Amino acid sequence: MPTAHLSLGSNLDPERHLRVAIDALRARFDAVRVSTVYRFPAVGYDGADFLNAAASIQTDLSPQALNAWLHALEDAHGRDRSGPRYSDRTLDIDIVLYDDLVAEGNGHPGPGPGPVLRIPREELRHAFVLKPLAEIAPGAMHPIERQTIAALWRAHPDHDRPFATVPLVPSVQTVP
Repeated sequence: MPTAHLSLGSNLDPERHLRVAIDALRARFDAVRVSTVYRFPAVGYDGADFLNAAASIQTDLSPQALNAWLHALEDAHGRDRSGPRYSDRTLDIDIVLYDDLVAEGNGHPGPGPGPVLRIPREELRHAFVLKPLAEIAPGAMHPIERQTIAALWRAHPDHDRPFATVPLVPSVQTVP
């Protein structure tokens, strides 16, 4: 089964939104590994700090079907795509790596226009993606750079910078 590595982020009620996203991933996929949650400054605009994490999943979904599932999860939790690309977000989940796939194209399984799916994601150059991903998938290989995530993180200018961590309180499961 393919392995997908995901980047998760939120800066609007971020603890709640990340917890819900992680719970949804664990409910849908059998093997889910999640990094520590880190606080990073917003990138590309002046906004509230983001909480970011990475998750690795084993998936039975194609990249397009996984992307559609993740977009539906974001939408279900108030993701607004009508504003500028760099803006506040309730939930942002991207497929940053999917095995050794290099792809760009239609990001949903049906015909017609839709979101563009780029794998690997350009955001792999940012600390908010590399640091959490290096924690849970250091040996994952960037299919274009031909370097491991650990090597890319070690070479990053922010490698030695401390980033605050944020514990997520587990969801309260109620039994009917």
